[in-house]
Amino acid sequence: MQINANELLQEMQSIKGEITPSANLQSAGLIREVNNTSGSDFSELLSMAMGNINQLQSNSANLATRLEMGDTSVTLSDTVIAREKASVAFEATVQVRNKLVDAYKEIMNMTV
Repeated sequence: MQINANELLQEMQSIKGEITPSANLQSAGLIREVNNTSGSDFSELLSMAMGNINQLQSNSANLATRLEMGDTSVTLSDTVIAREKASVAFEATVQVRNKLVDAYKEIMNMTV
């Protein structure tokens, strides 16, 4: 079986076009980027991250509810993508929390 690099690249670009966020998510302001965070307080960064995760989860729940109610403007793919984004963000947060707890325990067990 021969795989042509150009065909593979075209297929990847078409898939990328399919998974880009829809216009209704962008216009709702749900997609934001973290700007320069130098000099920011850790607690501010943490609260921003938690707010972002909360927003992703509420958006996912909202899309799921609208899809279940029969709203034709919501597609199944948008709903699944929103749910997966919320899931990945939550799982990453849990992993960061676990690493922070491990670091705290290690520091507390150090002899001075």
